[in-house]
Amino acid sequence: MDRFMALLISKDDSGQKVEWTEMGVADLMAGDVTVRVSHSTINYKDGLAITGKGPVIRRWPMIPGIDFAGTVVASENAAVRAGDEVILNGWGVGETHYGGYA
Repeated sequence: MDRFMALLISKDDSGQKVEWTEMGVADLMAGDVTVRVSHSTINYKDGLAITGKGPVIRRWPMIPGIDFAGTVVASENAAVRAGDEVILNGWGVGETHYGGYA
């Protein structure tokens, strides 16, 4: 999982920009679990974030996707190990922490 594509939303004085961007593990935010995302959904909240129609994103830039499923590739959390399959919904993902559109 050296490089991957992510939908990245950024914002400046001219407005919001949404684009597919190649990223790497070094580009990720600090956290204790890294997941290789296999599935995510498009839902109302992510639609608001992508279109800029609602104040969903609280930290910029952001990868949206408030839910995802995937496999843990690295973990510093004793409750989760590399190789575990996980499902996540909420907990600030896609708002304050990079989400599932990666």
